[in-house]
Amino acid sequence: MYTWQIAKMATNHYIEVKGARVNNLKNISVRLPRDKVSVITGISGSGKSSLAFDTIFAEGQRRYVESVSSFARQYLGIIEKPDVDEITGLSPALSIDQKTAVRSPRSTVGTMSEVYDYLRLSFAAAGRPYCVRCKIPMQKKPLAGKTAKNNHKGYICSNCGSTLPSLTLSSFSFNSPQGACPACQGLGRRLEVDPKLVMPNPRLTLAEGAIRPWSRIAAASAWQSNVLEKLHDRYGIDLMKPVGQLPQAHIELIMNGTGDEPLINGNPFEGLVANLQRRHRETDSEYIRREIEKYMREKICPQCNGARLKPEILNVRLVDKTIKQLTGLKVEALERFSREQLQDQSLSTKERAILQPIFSEMAKRLAFMSQVGLSYLTLDRNAATLAGGEAQRIRLATQLGSALIGVTYILDEPSIGLHSRDQRKLLDSVRKLCAIGNTVIIVEHDPETIRFADHIIDIGPGAGLSGGEVVAQGNFNEIVSSRRSITGAYLSGAKKIALPSRRRQPNNRKLSIVGAKQFNLKDINVEIPLGLFVVVTGVSGSGKSTLVDDTLAAELSRRFHHAQTTPGKFEKITGLNELDKVIIVDQSPIGRTPRSNPATYTGISLPLRDLYASLEESRKRRYSPARFSFNLKGGRCETCHGDGVLKIEMHFLPNVWLTCETCSGKRFNEETLQISYNDKTIADVLEMTVDEAYQFFKNVPEIFSKLAILRKVGLGYIKLGQPATTLSGGEAQRVKLATELSRPTTGKTLYILDEPTTGLHFEDINRLLAVLHELVEKGNTVLVVEHNLDVIKNADWVIDMGPEGGDKGGEIVVAGAPEQVVQSKRSFTGAALKAVVS
Repeated sequence: MYTWQIAKMATNHYIEVKGARVNNLKNISVRLPRDKVSVITGISGSGKSSLAFDTIFAEGQRRYVESVSSFARQYLGIIEKPDVDEITGLSPALSIDQKTAVRSPRSTVGTMSEVYDYLRLSFAAAGRPYCVRCKIPMQKKPLAGKTAKNNHKGYICSNCGSTLPSLTLSSFSFNSPQGACPACQGLGRRLEVDPKLVMPNPRLTLAEGAIRPWSRIAAASAWQSNVLEKLHDRYGIDLMKPVGQLPQAHIELIMNGTGDEPLINGNPFEGLVANLQRRHRETDSEYIRREIEKYMREKICPQCNGARLKPEILNVRLVDKTIKQLTGLKVEALERFSREQLQDQSLSTKERAILQPIFSEMAKRLAFMSQVGLSYLTLDRNAATLAGGEAQRIRLATQLGSALIGVTYILDEPSIGLHSRDQRKLLDSVRKLCAIGNTVIIVEHDPETIRFADHIIDIGPGAGLSGGEVVAQGNFNEIVSSRRSITGAYLSGAKKIALPSRRRQPNNRKLSIVGAKQFNLKDINVEIPLGLFVVVTGVSGSGKSTLVDDTLAAELSRRFHHAQTTPGKFEKITGLNELDKVIIVDQSPIGRTPRSNPATYTGISLPLRDLYASLEESRKRRYSPARFSFNLKGGRCETCHGDGVLKIEMHFLPNVWLTCETCSGKRFNEETLQISYNDKTIADVLEMTVDEAYQFFKNVPEIFSKLAILRKVGLGYIKLGQPATTLSGGEAQRVKLATELSRPTTGKTLYILDEPTTGLHFEDINRLLAVLHELVEKGNTVLVVEHNLDVIKNADWVIDMGPEGGDKGGEIVVAGAPEQVVQSKRSFTGAALKAVVS
């Protein structure tokens, strides 16, 4: 690089984007200060993510890939240049969003944060093994003879002689054969056959097929008939009596087998439970495996009790603590342990010297986790149970611990899932990233984060085709004074989310949860008044999701929908007779493949196909509605099988995806695309946004009404055929809500939503609240877990949990109308709510 170029970079204090046209961006140019915090805001679908992630981050990633060797590039992939004229001043970019965090069943908070690596290292270096049988410390194997150098490895119990290999890092890894529990392969949980699912109908007899998997997985066989006959002949089991009336001893024989007693051809009968368990383990058929799993529930592994490791590893102690005990501590408690235990007198001088740098670094990383509002988590928490915001903040804490400089960090709504009390800690952590020489760009709607930013870019003015422009940019005062900025209008108070005109009052209808004690819930009793808009809130880790999702929603799903869920611990739930339906609207994807989209999920595709099949040209050609599905033969393009793209195998290089030349990415064959409605083919319609389609189908009531509801929940900007995999959690949740809203209601439905404001601008929240109030006005109950103060102030009834997170939470701090909550001196929510309620 020439000297003048280096000098130019040194004086370049901005990231400059010129002529960005990605997605709906309208050839925009922006300037973001380096080593500062910039916030990109705007209403949902305006183009924020297109600028931050699809333009700035994508170009930073592309430049990094191009800078490495061709050998490395074959593993990193080929990244296309985003549609932008020029980006200058861009340093290597890291994306910390809510989608890319790896949250497999093998991942935990400890592995995601890398703190578990330090724990493993400390146990491998200074752990003291105890005998599993005798519970006494094991000794290092003694030296013996010329081969001592080779034999002197591991430990031995002086009492019983049992041995243990030398401790290594792998010994404490549940992802390694050396450490993983053999019963669950290090997962901590295992699928086990549930007898209640095997014979779910107590009114059926064995002769009528009461054993459900025998009738579904395989046709009736001579062996099955023979087993039943032998059970009848040998043990007197009545084949013609409803299984619900059989003695428990007979049910035990059917489920658990005859033990050592032979039943057929000199062989014992292993029982239905063992039979299904074995077939699930041994089969090579994915279909058979999935079918058997219908009769199984996930349970804590009985051998390791959920700890994931071998028994002998779980008996290794460090400062008289096992690794299970330490990973079960809350982050804040483990940080204290890391700082204090070096003073333990049982440690030798050598052990203290080894552990000092390990514990010091571990304490530092745990402190970063507390700073981003995660002090209530435990290291053994399964990553799959984390909310998107929690997973994102773990990655942020990890970056703080890495102390990289000269990086452009791009964050996607880090405030999601955070109580207003914890928000300041998060922002202080973001400021630390800048202080050491990094640039932070945040896509955010949270007003406190916007005020905190050094520079703000407001994208809009609308969503989709109506967005993609820079409405305003500058500091907070410049955004507030902008006449074009809807964001500025809300921040200045010119526009506001108003208090409701009246609070609905509780009546005698209520759900009562008695004795809830899952995780940190302290054996609490909770009353949820029905027919109201109810919000459950509280600081992060206070027990909100445990109460609503893990306990109430799981039990109601089991009761109303026969879901195979295991609810959290509670004594009883009363008042269910007041409900006839429960709708749980969560943020899980509406589909796992690109073939699923808003049109298929909401049911728009069905009347749409019927419309195209009813056209005169379709009738002449005898086209059925199936002709207009890209999932079925006949209408789809057979070159790409309706995918619109083709995968090209590159052998030693990454696979390349190319637009299908036959259909030009339209997914349908030429004959199908010859049918048009008002000059638009079925492929054209799927490319329309909801807003465009709303105008286009105003004379087709069945389609128009569903589109109207999608617009009502703030999704006018998404495309009808947009792949489900590209929708955010908040967007997926609103698609589900729209689908439920389009169905008839009896007025006795309970709607449960978890943080529905995720990804929503003030303007979008206003629309969402109107929808939720409309549901309640029809007699239904809306139960929302939420931190957003505008939503809380709109509630008829607030249940505030806490007072703190983790062990210091799990109680009901206060319950009542928002005006009552603000009077509570114990409530952090009440303190934050005062300003918006008054």
